[in-house]
Amino acid sequence: MSEKHDNLRIIATEEAFATPAQMAAIQQLVSAHTGYDADLNLWRRMAGGGILTDRLLDLEGERIAIMDAAGIDMHLLSLTSTGVQMFAADKAIAIAQDANDLMLGAIERNLTRFTGLATVPPQAPAEAVKEIERVVIGRGLNGVVINSHTDDEFLSEEKYWPILEAIEASGKPLYLHPRAPNRHMIAAYRPDELEYAIWGYAAETGLHGLRLITSGVFERFPKLKVVLGHMGESIPYWLYRIDYMHRMTGEWEESHRKKLSLTPGETFRRNFAITTSGMNWDPPLKFNIEVLGADNVMFAVDYPYQETHEAADWIRAADIPDDVRRKVAATNAERLFKIATPV
Repeated sequence: MSEKHDNLRIIATEEAFATPAQMAAIQQLVSAHTGYDADLNLWRRMAGGGILTDRLLDLEGERIAIMDAAGIDMHLLSLTSTGVQMFAADKAIAIAQDANDLMLGAIERNLTRFTGLATVPPQAPAEAVKEIERVVIGRGLNGVVINSHTDDEFLSEEKYWPILEAIEASGKPLYLHPRAPNRHMIAAYRPDELEYAIWGYAAETGLHGLRLITSGVFERFPKLKVVLGHMGESIPYWLYRIDYMHRMTGEWEESHRKKLSLTPGETFRRNFAITTSGMNWDPPLKFNIEVLGADNVMFAVDYPYQETHEAADWIRAADIPDDVRRKVAATNAERLFKIATPV
């Protein structure tokens, strides 16, 4: 740990956990499924246990010990992907409520170490809205996590807009977390197993984020804030070309694109923030700070899928000014997720 930055407050903003009920339900899906499903294939590898499964199920033991050893002050918890989005609606509702209550209990026992994002069932929009009202507005959770597509659909579909309306009304953000590409995209990724974090997660979630912009979601919900992990799921690097092509091809007579009051780039800078999860690398950090502004970049580990010590040591030593480091490490998360600043 660098002595210069030993007093740096660090909030990690994409930190996964699992519940026994979620694990049992996933294992039932794995056992019953005979075809190919990228998300279930990944869980099939983890169904027998192992270090990742153990760490996901642990909230207050090894997790806190690792945080202490690495100098991480706080985890912003979220139910691991795919959350409850693969289950039948009734089961999804029950498991989401159980996960939120379990997480709230852990937060109440560890007020200085944990905050959390609510899990909701997008496949049941009315119930998702009720859960946002119950645990985000009613009990103070710090936002909502949704794991990209549900039933192969994006949140740009208007049937999901009541969920976005409720999130906007809460004043807290939506964390749009990855999962494997939907069934309309997946075939091109399979030959070399590119459907996972190596490429497919970013391609899937980046497309979802862009669809939110081009579909007009932010025309309807201008105060909605969306957080993307992994340095923005590639969107920031493409903003110039996205804006150029959106303008040029949108002028074609046959274009069906919605007319937007802002360019996609302007909307991204206004309505999105990003985290560093799984990208412990100075070049994209400095690029995103330059392109999006230092107020729109936050630190994350992606626990337990990435190594905590590596991420913590990296942000302490990253080649950025110390005032920017403090923003990325903690103060941006405190502001955006409405996390109480320690006295």
